[in-house]
Amino acid sequence: MHIIESGNVAAAMGVKLARTQVVAAYPITPQTPLTEKLSEFVDSGEMEAQYIPVESEHSALSVCIAASSTGSRTFTATSANGLLYMHEQIHWAAGARLPIVMCVVNRGVGAPWTVWNDHQDSISQRDTGWIQLYVCDHQQIIDTVIKAFYLAEFVSIPVMVCYDGYLLSHTYMPFDIPDPAQVDKFLPPFTPEYMLDPARPKNLNTVTLPDTRTDIHGNTAPGYMEIRHNLHSDLRSTLTVVEEIDQKFQAVFNRGGNPYVEKYKCNDAEFIAVCLGSLSYQLRDVIDALREEGIKVGVLGLRLYRPFPHHAVIEALSGTKGVIVFEKALSYGNQGALFGDIKSALYNADRRPKIHNYILGLGGREIKTQDLLDALRNSCTDKEKMNNTPKWVGLKL
Repeated sequence: MHIIESGNVAAAMGVKLARTQVVAAYPITPQTPLTEKLSEFVDSGEMEAQYIPVESEHSALSVCIAASSTGSRTFTATSANGLLYMHEQIHWAAGARLPIVMCVVNRGVGAPWTVWNDHQDSISQRDTGWIQLYVCDHQQIIDTVIKAFYLAEFVSIPVMVCYDGYLLSHTYMPFDIPDPAQVDKFLPPFTPEYMLDPARPKNLNTVTLPDTRTDIHGNTAPGYMEIRHNLHSDLRSTLTVVEEIDQKFQAVFNRGGNPYVEKYKCNDAEFIAVCLGSLSYQLRDVIDALREEGIKVGVLGLRLYRPFPHHAVIEALSGTKGVIVFEKALSYGNQGALFGDIKSALYNADRRPKIHNYILGLGGREIKTQDLLDALRNSCTDKEKMNNTPKWVGLKL
């Protein structure tokens, strides 16, 4: 079915189609309409699930951790300071290897207070052990939410589906709603290997000693360091799983094909702009204008941010004359976080391009197409200005 609705509704429909069993949430702008829509689905009987209102974001994720530990398919959503309030439990969910799916509706964090869009909230959680996926439009929102449940449950690692507040959450766009029978065909029921069950008592996530030890069965059990190693290794192996799931999704729904990066006019590009989220679609108009000026430039939207898809980045960017990273987040005192990851990926490339960093759109500052055009033209035509010092677009001092 083809409809026109908001990005938050697209996400809610994806959660419903995934036959999620437990939803716990606390309202925060601009995420609130997403969980409100889920509460409507549950109240009307359209969705057979437990909707649990809580007193805080920390409690929301705590409820999901408890529900997931008992074998339930669980979901929550948040934004900005709500995500930061979850921080302790975000680490816990990853360490406990619980396949929770959470939508992060990207918004700037305080202080000072802002309710507008940037990526500082989810970027601040990039090293917590969660998989992070970024989307560019409403069709990707609903599709990615469904795929996120498959991915999380296949590798036993929680997943964040990140999309831009207001720019996507509150705007109305056309998208297709997958047929429920096809979703059931694609997404198998959640059958955890380990879960809390009164009939088979066990302890989960007790205090772990620094070294390995022998368990009650005489087998060597991992210590804390081995557990962290396993999470890291499994995150890296997720790169293969992401591609396999995307191929399965394509076979059922005839959509997909870009699980790592989404390219636009990159095949013959001498320069490539890189970014996260809906900005990559805004940049397409800029790319078209620069092409008319004879500048061979393309744009690469990163869809998977954690684990970082080094191989896809190297394949797309190695051998170009320059890479220009636009991002709505900052690693304070250093540089753009995405910029640092791109540089790291390209460090051992045989043909390493020059790379440049622009910071823009923080706290919802308007990103004007003309500013993007000027910045990208400047980087493409004056490579000597491309260095490690981030430049700011739209800054007024």
